[in-house]
Amino acid sequence: MYELCVKTHFAAAHQLAMVGEKCENLHGHNWRVEVRVAGPALDEAGVLLDFGVLKKHVAAVMDDLDHKFLNELSAFSKKPPSSENIARYIADRLAALLPVDKGVRVTSVTAWESENASATYIPE
Repeated sequence: MYELCVKTHFAAAHQLAMVGEKCENLHGHNWRVEVRVAGPALDEAGVLLDFGVLKKHVAAVMDDLDHKFLNELSAFSKKPPSSENIARYIADRLAALLPVDKGVRVTSVTAWESENASATYIPE
C-alpha cells in the first residue's frame, strides 16, 4: 500500500450553535488541511498518483470553501460546519474526483482550525 499526503489551507467564517462557548458567535479561521490518499499499486511512471493531479483536485475542493461563510453553503444546510464536518466534506468531495479505476482512495483528512486543535475524518 502506498500513501500520499498533501497540505493546503483555506480561510472561512462559520458559526456553531449549541456549543455554549464563544464559537456560537460568528468567527473565522485560517484552516490548515492535510489530505492523505492511498492505493495498492504504482503506475507505469512509478507513482501512485501524480502530485500535480492530486493538488489540482484538492485545490478544486478548497475553492468551494475558501473565503466563504460556511453556514450558507448547501453542504452544511443540515449539519453544522464544525471542523469534523468540514474534514468529512473535503474527504467526500475529493473521493468523487479520484481515479477509482486505479484503486486510489482517501484515507484521512485533517482540518486544523488552530495551531493546537484539529479534527480528522477517516472514511471506512
